[in-house]
Amino acid sequence: MSASERRAERRAKLMAAAFELLGTEGWAGTTVRSVCARARLTPRFFYESFADLDALAVAVFDDVVQDTTAHVLVAVAEAVRDRPDDRLAQARAAIETVVHDLTDDPRRARIVFVEALGNEALARRRLEAMRTLAQLIAMHGRASFGSTPADEGLVEVTASLLAGGLAELLILWLDGELPVTPEQLIEDCSELFVATGESAARIARARARA
Repeated sequence: MSASERRAERRAKLMAAAFELLGTEGWAGTTVRSVCARARLTPRFFYESFADLDALAVAVFDDVVQDTTAHVLVAVAEAVRDRPDDRLAQARAAIETVVHDLTDDPRRARIVFVEALGNEALARRRLEAMRTLAQLIAMHGRASFGSTPADEGLVEVTASLLAGGLAELLILWLDGELPVTPEQLIEDCSELFVATGESAARIARARARA
């Protein structure tokens, strides 16, 4: 392998080690020493790829979130293609993908929903991820319901409400605070997403008439 390929391989090993530690031991059990030990690399190679432990944790978080986002975009695109007028099917495709992608593997859920609350760098990244999710919801809402420049404030409020609500709901569910099955959670959230979007559209039309 070339020198750049060897660096990429070492970085991938550090990422895999950090993913396992963050997802099982949590932030308290994730140190430069423990990551290097699991990856079977020396600290010299750690600092070859990452400025510090925060940078590695953020990279792992980003990897999980970007992977899930890509899956959601594919699922929604397929739903729009197959059922262009079925908003519920499109919402269900997105939410089902989010729920399963982030919760079927407990390590992914812990990194995104638990450890991101206990570290300042991860907390900032989580906030950015929430904003990105809200932007995706807003983009789909505009395409599904239509909007005008005058509606932008309402679109942003609705999208932020749905993104933040879904995230907090998943945290409660993972903690065992919501006695519902995954299927019921997905169905309820899908129905509520569509109902909220339809309500926002009615508000926009009423404002336009006024």
